[in-house]
Amino acid sequence: MNDIVKAAATPLRGPLGIPAHPLLPQIQGELHARPFQLLATPRTIVQLAFLIEPGTLAAHIGSLARVVESRGGTPPGADARHLTIEWGKGRLRWERHTEFTKWTYDAPAVSSLGEALKGHPFGDSFTPPGPVIAAARLDLLPADAREAALAFFDPTSLCFSSLEGGLAEAASDFRQDADGLTRIAVLDHGLGPARAGALTQRLLEIETYRTLALMGLPEAQRLAPDLARIEGELARITGALQKGSVESRQLLDELIALSAEVEADAVATLSRFGASRAYEEIVSQRLAVLSETPIPGYEVWKSFLQRRMGPAMRNCQAVQSRQESLSAKLARLADLLRTRVDVELEQQNRDLLSSMNRRAKLQLRLQRTVEGLSIAAVSYYVVGLVSYVAHGVEDSGVAVSPALVTAAAVPIAVLAVALIVQRIRRRNSD
Repeated sequence: MNDIVKAAATPLRGPLGIPAHPLLPQIQGELHARPFQLLATPRTIVQLAFLIEPGTLAAHIGSLARVVESRGGTPPGADARHLTIEWGKGRLRWERHTEFTKWTYDAPAVSSLGEALKGHPFGDSFTPPGPVIAAARLDLLPADAREAALAFFDPTSLCFSSLEGGLAEAASDFRQDADGLTRIAVLDHGLGPARAGALTQRLLEIETYRTLALMGLPEAQRLAPDLARIEGELARITGALQKGSVESRQLLDELIALSAEVEADAVATLSRFGASRAYEEIVSQRLAVLSETPIPGYEVWKSFLQRRMGPAMRNCQAVQSRQESLSAKLARLADLLRTRVDVELEQQNRDLLSSMNRRAKLQLRLQRTVEGLSIAAVSYYVVGLVSYVAHGVEDSGVAVSPALVTAAAVPIAVLAVALIVQRIRRRNSD
């Protein structure tokens, strides 16, 4: 109740002075978080992407803080998402994504594609937050630089197509230069600053996201031999279950171990394969927006990337499908084995109950035998007592025959003891 009163006392001023939802500024700002930059031809852009490994976000914020402080600015907070800094004749932009940070520097173009860009912020004084995962350089050039641009790239993997309805042409061989940068050249046929900024950003995003999408391939290649081994073990266990040559409990233990291994690998790679699919979709969307028009004699970006990325993505999907299929098969086989173990336990319990029943019958017979002997023994002692009494009476002078009294006492004693034993047995039975 106190929290509600406190929130109502300091409402966030919204449209027309009406209190706004606390998330409204963040939601509205997301639409403008990564705007296109206005670029005038010619221009050179260098972009680096660093993966945010678990526990390394502070290193990314710290690296940005050092760059900002070197320019006399105020370091950003830990929740910073994007930042722009003027850097000499150029401009540095920092963006924080879900699992990587992106550094983009654009400056006036150099004199030729083979010349290195100077004055950028990624020199010796730059402290990278970690290993770089994607690096690219894009040169926005006038249309008359077409011949020099095409001569710069490797013709065996050159992609060159017309974009934006003929207002631009883009070329790349997707190879790295001496600085480790993937090179892209865009020829301006009348784009204008806004469309040039949008186009260059899309092309750089294609390079970044296609690299991130392929991060799932090493995981798929690592898992493939293990999956093949587990499939072989599954076939062996299935055959042993069918033949009944191995004890079910042992097979179930082996099956549980295999299931745990498959589930552990599936959980460990779930996010990586999911991210690869998401990045692949982004690349496909960016390629669709380009609206490429083929240029005779050259391959378009879309077909090249689909042909090169397609097998890798299908490999990742196949490994994930194999994981899911193996998990389901292992679960079904485990259910069968548990059913078999339960049936075996029921059979063992039935045999045990039968054995206990036989023992109970033997004990009952033995008990009845003992009861018969006990009746005879107790009757013998009772008759003996009667005999002692009869002899004592005779010695006292009473005319009585001890032998006759003893003989008469035998059936009476036996009957009396038998009745007492029967009554005790009935009481115990109740």
